[in-house]
Amino acid sequence: MAPCGEKSEGAISSIVIIIAMQTEAMPLVHKLELEEDLDSPFPKGVPWVRYHGAYKDLHISIIWPGKDSALGVDSVGTISSSLVTYAAIQALKPDLIINAGTAGGFKAKGASIGDVFLASEVAFHDRRIPIPVFDLYGVGLRQVFSTPNLLKELNLKIGKLSTGDSLDMTPQDEASITANDASVKDMEGAAIAYVTDLLKVPAIFVKAVTDVVDGDKPTAEEFMENLVAVTTALGQAVTQVIDFINGKCLSEL
Repeated sequence: MAPCGEKSEGAISSIVIIIAMQTEAMPLVHKLELEEDLDSPFPKGVPWVRYHGAYKDLHISIIWPGKDSALGVDSVGTISSSLVTYAAIQALKPDLIINAGTAGGFKAKGASIGDVFLASEVAFHDRRIPIPVFDLYGVGLRQVFSTPNLLKELNLKIGKLSTGDSLDMTPQDEASITANDASVKDMEGAAIAYVTDLLKVPAIFVKAVTDVVDGDKPTAEEFMENLVAVTTALGQAVTQVIDFINGKCLSEL
């Protein structure tokens, strides 16, 4: 394959997609015709699930943290997502990580139900450590891998992503999200960015809006109401992203 970019790197060949919920993952698993890995590369006994297969010139893995063993619900949140990201990078050594999922959006920032955002940067909004420098560590602001050509080619919005472990939003969270200048909020992104930054793997974040946080409806109700329809939009957007990446080098994104 012809080299490209400063490091003479070849075209991207391996992508790991981290998705927190089974409902979000399955449309994409079916669309890309991936199969569950029954010989998992992960430690024995963990609920993490890997779907994988070849799609065009790419080897794709979708990692879903699975169901909580005690309660049977999706293992959402920062702890599960950072663990599976770390384990997936160690086991699979991908060229690129995509964190795909649903998110709350802010109409004040131009977000509507079904919009798909590419994150420009990520930060936390619920790690408040009011001591100099620790405060910045708590926010954990990170730039994400820049993909100007991808953004230009696909009809995605761009905005900042803010991450916290709660679906609802306290007044303190709201103040932090405003300080983060976020268009969308989720429960995984900044934690995944922490791990990918640590291990120096480029990562991009594709988030589809299920609920308008600064709207009239209760978040949980609106989220459940729109989840299935919005995961379809998410699946389409992620497929377009993968189609764009196929055959390209990181420096061409």
